[in-house]
Amino acid sequence: MKKFITQTGKLLPLDQANIDTDQIIPKQFLQKTERVGFAQHLFHDWRYLDDHGNIPNPEFVLNQPEYKGASVLLARENFGCGSSREHAPWALQEYGFKVIIAPSFADIFYGNCINIGVLPIILTDAQVNELFLFAEKNVLTIDVNLENKIIQVNDKAFSFDIKEVHQKSLLKGVDSIGKSLHRLDQIQAFEQTMPAWL
Repeated sequence: MKKFITQTGKLLPLDQANIDTDQIIPKQFLQKTERVGFAQHLFHDWRYLDDHGNIPNPEFVLNQPEYKGASVLLARENFGCGSSREHAPWALQEYGFKVIIAPSFADIFYGNCINIGVLPIILTDAQVNELFLFAEKNVLTIDVNLENKIIQVNDKAFSFDIKEVHQKSLLKGVDSIGKSLHRLDQIQAFEQTMPAWL
């Protein structure tokens, strides 16, 4: 995966809590095992007025022209709850989101984001409220610095915490398989010490 160090991008405010993985990418679109082809179905049931995805819902924030190209998603608590499908972060990433900000995330969704290079940022409810208030007035551009763990919005800075292991994975662009491959010599040396029957 690509290294994540900084990201500057437009903020898309999705003012809703408990957004589950079926709302992010509905089950009928999970027929692929590769990580492509999901962006067009992202938030399908909210984004379109028809089942086939031909009639955009003009009221849904993702369809509003001022948010075209947004790479930072702002939502409420418990983002990514529901089933553990990896397709949800795949769809968000393929659409163009590099950062998701919320007060809390479902654990499996959070881990799946880290493992593909999408940065989930946990802020307090008060900080998220403040960002939503800023977003009501203007389309915001957000600067995210993972190394310093700082979000910059206009003249306001928000600090965030992230586990060191997750921060290092993103900064180095190494997923869980990559971590194992970095220790291949040690793994092979260990295997040589094992009895053949094992």
